[in-house]
Amino acid sequence: MEKEKIVSVVNGFLINEFEVDGSEIHSQAPLKQTLGLDSLDYIDLVVIIESNFGVKLGEADFKKMITFDDFYNTIQEKIGEKELVS
Repeated sequence: MEKEKIVSVVNGFLINEFEVDGSEIHSQAPLKQTLGLDSLDYIDLVVIIESNFGVKLGEADFKKMITFDDFYNTIQEKIGEKELVS
């Protein structure tokens, strides 16, 4: 899946489901500070990612995500890994 599609889908559900201001979402923005999610929100985020992209993100994945670009790239990598296994 192309990164532009991932960005579009992710930003869409962040704005709609988590009420994040779309103007605050850009590739180098700090992910955790911008989202301001609590631990239950992260669980919801994992479920939404899995349902939209068919991949799972774990705690280790979130630890290495600093920016939104890291977030998008991690999802893209997971999708690529899944396609290799299929």
